[in-house]
Amino acid sequence: MSEEPRKGLFRRKPKDPNKKPGRLAQMRQVYELSAKHNKATPWLLAAAVLGCTIIGLLIGLLIGGTTAIFTTILGFMVGLLLGMFMLGRFAETAAFAQMDGQPGAFGAVLNTARRGYLMDEKPIAVDPKSRDLVFRSTGRAGVVLLSEGPKGRSAKLLAKEKKRHERILPNVPVHTFQGGKEEGQLAMKQVVPAVQKLPRKLNRAEVLAVRNRLAALGTQGSRPPIPKGIDPNKARPNHKAMRGR
Repeated sequence: MSEEPRKGLFRRKPKDPNKKPGRLAQMRQVYELSAKHNKATPWLLAAAVLGCTIIGLLIGLLIGGTTAIFTTILGFMVGLLLGMFMLGRFAETAAFAQMDGQPGAFGAVLNTARRGYLMDEKPIAVDPKSRDLVFRSTGRAGVVLLSEGPKGRSAKLLAKEKKRHERILPNVPVHTFQGGKEEGQLAMKQVVPAVQKLPRKLNRAEVLAVRNRLAALGTQGSRPPIPKGIDPNKARPNHKAMRGR
């Protein structure tokens, strides 16, 4: 028989595997990701903190008195903030480099547009042959559709989805973007700024109504497929069967 663990006052609680890492653990992960992609990350961060601290010290010495202590501390704090900002940029660049070329990468980037935008968890349209994708996000600017795939090929799928959305949401702006490396397409780092620059046309209640409308209509993946070999536009009734012959 296995013995039950003793219950004691100072006994450590077992770690929850589903518990999210703390703020310091997250920062360490971000730093490790950035340093792995950019070897100069620690030196650039140290230069930002040290440089701002020195500038604060020099300003305090020019003013004179005990001001140098406060300006040095202020410069150090400004350096920390600058370092955090730089670390976020480095981590973003590293994350984009890791996702580059993977299916669904542009959807993951679109999902980072958090300022009032809600993205569908799965692509709303998938080309079964080419595997081109179309992602959708809804926000104050309306509906945003982002394609992933070669420019000429994915443009057809994107235009089809735009037409469908304009038909079911006639008074809602529908914006389309193409993600990729070709001319006229958005690189991963350009997706979020392009979305956030869109003019706001809807209020929160209207955004919620649009989301509910789209959820009720479903996506390409949730709509029942048409049986192979049957074209509903060309189907003809069997008149003999209708007459009972």
